[in-house]
Amino acid sequence: MIDLYTASTPNGWKASIALEELALPYEVHPINLSRNEQKEDWFLKICPNGRIPAIVDRDADNFAVFESGAILIYLAEKTGRLMPADAKGRSLVIQWLMFQMGGIGPMMGQANVFFRYFPEKIPAAIDRYQNESKRLFSVLDGRLQDHEYLAGDYSIADIANWSWVRTHKWSGVEIDDLPHLSRWIEAIAARPAAQKGIAIPVDLKSLQEGDGTEAKKFAEEALKMVQR
Repeated sequence: MIDLYTASTPNGWKASIALEELALPYEVHPINLSRNEQKEDWFLKICPNGRIPAIVDRDADNFAVFESGAILIYLAEKTGRLMPADAKGRSLVIQWLMFQMGGIGPMMGQANVFFRYFPEKIPAAIDRYQNESKRLFSVLDGRLQDHEYLAGDYSIADIANWSWVRTHKWSGVEIDDLPHLSRWIEAIAARPAAQKGIAIPVDLKSLQEGDGTEAKKFAEEALKMVQR
């Protein structure tokens, strides 16, 4: 059994989607980021960095893993799935996983901060991070022009990148001119495990519906978190 400590964010979805894809039994422990639960002493013993997601593998002497990319690698190696065993295949998956960890995530995260969360709009900062996010999307689109998935078969690299790229509208970046990326997003969105994973611990569909009240509330709570 895996204990999953998470919240409804792209990094959190990486872990929940992987657990669903691998059909591993797990128990969800929602972390309330707006209440700063991720900084409480009990959680810091699991994740010294005070960030979600984190897991504890009860079947491996309560082994704790933090950092979303490390969690994906651990789960893939634990099950022998979602990542090849051969050196070249494994390296290819990890390359595209690191592409997300070092590029897609940080750039989209900063785009979110300046485009959605900060009350003061700084055009130069918004342009900087939206443009870099779009450039990285173009890299993915180029890769996907001749490949169904990023690194051969569907893998943790796809899970990691998709969890972020699917939220491109929240970052204010359009992808209408990136057909291969759009095709890939839709293909993964149709996977039952992906659909279940992004609804854990809560379903954020309400952010895209209604009069915008829920989206405004979410942005206000996110601002509190990024200011800490």
